[in-house]
Amino acid sequence: MSAPLTTRAAWDEPMRVALAEAQAALSGDDVPVGAVVLDESGAVIGTGRNTREAEGDPTGHAEVVALRAAAATRGEWRLTGCTLVVTLEPCTMCAGALVLARVDRLVFGAYDDKLGAVGSLWDVVRDRRLNHRPEVVAGVLAADSTALLDSFFARHRLPGRHEAT
Repeated sequence: MSAPLTTRAAWDEPMRVALAEAQAALSGDDVPVGAVVLDESGAVIGTGRNTREAEGDPTGHAEVVALRAAAATRGEWRLTGCTLVVTLEPCTMCAGALVLARVDRLVFGAYDDKLGAVGSLWDVVRDRRLNHRPEVVAGVLAADSTALLDSFFARHRLPGRHEAT
């Protein structure tokens, strides 16, 4: 994966890595969302899965976990040239974090009609008032991401608990 990826299908392989992270979240009570950060060459430099329940951390979203890991790998907070691949459309917190980290590209699977901030409810990453706007590739292996989430919520449906991230 050394050349830039230009088609949606070219992102299938990195999305499968993110889906494996999402599957790993199923070992606990966390919503199965997974993320990976790729550097300019396409190498994985950070991975993450939801850890809110496991760690009691409201910021334990897959994207934030993966961004922190990538920043640690790089030794700096600026992730210029990087791509964040995540199974679910980021929420406002995660969309803001990837903008602030200067991620060049966001690739996501399923849209999140309840909390999505990359086109569903808001469009944080393309807001012209911000100083950084990453490229967005949406819908990569969306059916796989949706099936994983639907399966989780069918087993864990609790009254008043309908958020996806």
